[in-house]
Amino acid sequence: MRTDTIVLGAGIVGISVALHLQKAGRSVLLVDRRGPGEETSYGNAGLIQREGVYPYGFPHDFGALLRYARNNTIDAYYHWSAIPKLAPFLWSYWLHSRASQHEAIAHKYAKLIEHCVTEHDVLAQEAGATALLRRKGWMKVFRTAAQQDERLAEAERWNREFGLNYKALGIPALRAEEPHLDHGNLIGGLHWTDPVTVIDPLGLSKAYVALFEKLGGKLALGDAATLLQEGSEWSVTLADGTKAMAHDVVVALGPWADVLTRKLGYNLPLAVKRGYHMHYKAQGNAVLNHPVLDTERGYFLAPMQQGIRLTTGAEFAERDAPKTPVQLERAEPIARALFPLGERLDPEPWLGRRPCTPDMMPIIGPAPKHKGLWLSIGHAHHGLTLAAVTGRMVAEMVTGQKVFVDPKPFAPARFV
Repeated sequence: MRTDTIVLGAGIVGISVALHLQKAGRSVLLVDRRGPGEETSYGNAGLIQREGVYPYGFPHDFGALLRYARNNTIDAYYHWSAIPKLAPFLWSYWLHSRASQHEAIAHKYAKLIEHCVTEHDVLAQEAGATALLRRKGWMKVFRTAAQQDERLAEAERWNREFGLNYKALGIPALRAEEPHLDHGNLIGGLHWTDPVTVIDPLGLSKAYVALFEKLGGKLALGDAATLLQEGSEWSVTLADGTKAMAHDVVVALGPWADVLTRKLGYNLPLAVKRGYHMHYKAQGNAVLNHPVLDTERGYFLAPMQQGIRLTTGAEFAERDAPKTPVQLERAEPIARALFPLGERLDPEPWLGRRPCTPDMMPIIGPAPKHKGLWLSIGHAHHGLTLAAVTGRMVAEMVTGQKVFVDPKPFAPARFV
């Protein structure tokens, strides 16, 4: 089988890359070991975070560090056995998260974020998937004046610097927006109004894949580890034994990218943040109108087609270590006190893995040592948010067009 481009990895980022390349006139084969969107892309909070100009950093506040050191929070949990291996990444992550560094990163990162909604809108419209998008934004709710004051001041600063829109919510306004929350322990909220939310992330992935196939793209099962360079071409052996050949190959393998990049001689500083979710029925006639972050407690509730999705923060562990849904068990009783969750709908907690870089920015562009090899990895918490933007950027690079966002800050060469 011969094609112009092979895309390895059918998460939302790989799907978007493949779709944009197919739209650009390339013949594309999209390869994964599982069905499209069934790994990390399945279990996110469903946010297209237009407000997410500051990627999630490592806390520098002493109180927060002390709290995390006790290893008893919902928003962060770590396996002691994994710390020695993760230590170099965590140290670099901490250094990049210093205020001056983080601010400089944000002003580069914002150039991607500012296009996230408009680029998804184009694909969703073409894919007939606009019914999966909600334009109500999302909310943070606060239990303490300290957090409320800090986050509202931050929102006002971001409004001035980046033009992001928000509303400060007192209890009456919060009650009007979310009448089924228990407001007794809350003092107010922050409503980010620019973001778009997705009520079925897997459904969105499948819709994009359906459009990709409608345009002539091919989907196949296969193992990315079989990738070989053969002269000026690349080959991958598919599950049925067929050898697929192409001049260009895009690596969009998310948390498994290092398995292949190390084999090819790239020692990229990739790490994994794991996370969990569970779906619940709502009790009685209770309705959750917006995704809601319980700011001080560190968990997230999002209304999905499958039910109310409770998601946790970051778990620092070996990528393939057994599930340890400690954070979910900690979060559930607190979440039940905030919103009337009913019975669990999933047989077991879902575990996902977010691929992260220490500078909090994705790796997008040509691999420095190999002609025809392209990387699209390391999107961390913003894989869904940045998928459509990244897809367009990679397609423009591969086809030699002018790239609509300056790709230099995200180039793989910064780590080589």
